[in-house]
This record gives sequence, C-alpha cells and structure tokens, in this order.
Amino acid sequence: MPVLVGNVVEGTVSGITNFGAFIQLPEGKTGLVHISEISHDYVSNVSEYLKKDQAVKVKVLSISDEGKISLSIRQAEPKKSKKQPAEIDWSKSDDKQKFMSFEDKMAKFLKDSSEKQEQLKKKDTKRGFGAKNRKS
Repeated sequence: MPVLVGNVVEGTVSGITNFGAFIQLPEGKTGLVHISEISHDYVSNVSEYLKKDQAVKVKVLSISDEGKISLSIRQAEPKKSKKQPAEIDWSKSDDKQKFMSFEDKMAKFLKDSSEKQEQLKKKDTKRGFGAKNRKS
C-alpha cells in the first residue's frame, strides 16, 4: 500500500528515541511516531512499548513539504476498552415498573438515589474524606 495521508501501512521500528520511534515504511521511506501517538495509555518510556525491528501498523497522519512523515500507532488500531459496558437484557425488565405511574417511578428513583448518596458519604467518612476533613 502506498504511503499516503490517511492510509494504514505496515512498517518496522528502525530507531527509538526519548520522544518517539522511527519507522521504516514501504518504498524505502522513514516516518516518525511521536511518543503521544504510540498508545492510548500514557507512555513515559518508548522502549516499554516498542523494540527495534518490531513490525507495527501505523496510520500516516501527515507528510510535510520537506517529506517528513508523521505517523500514529494509536490511531491505526481501535481503542481497546478495559471495561466492557454491562449487558442489560431489556426483555427481563421489572414487571412492577411496567404498571407504575411516572410519579411512582420518580419517587422510587429519588429514594434509590438518596440511599446511594448516603452509602457514598459513609464510605468517604470512613476514608477520612468527610466534610470536617475537607480543605476548602
């Protein structure tokens, strides 16, 4: 695949610096992946994420008039979520709520919300984050 802006191409890590990594691309070209474009996570040390001669997929972000190629490993792959959203089976909704009026549903919500707030306040107080210990 040609090296054009927006394309995802395969390359090889040819050098690692404290600000990023140089990637050898097809057609004998070389581009730079800035440290901020290596991972979706915070990267403080490039060597913890990349090794010399490692094959990587990169997205071509830009090509300057001087021929400098800006690349991104982070944008070449979709973000992998560590937390998956909870699966909700809407077909098994609470039968009681089907027949409740809006006012009853709102009252139930407010009661549940107040209970959760109280639980959080108790938890904060146990940790020493209560209102008396907070700095204004």
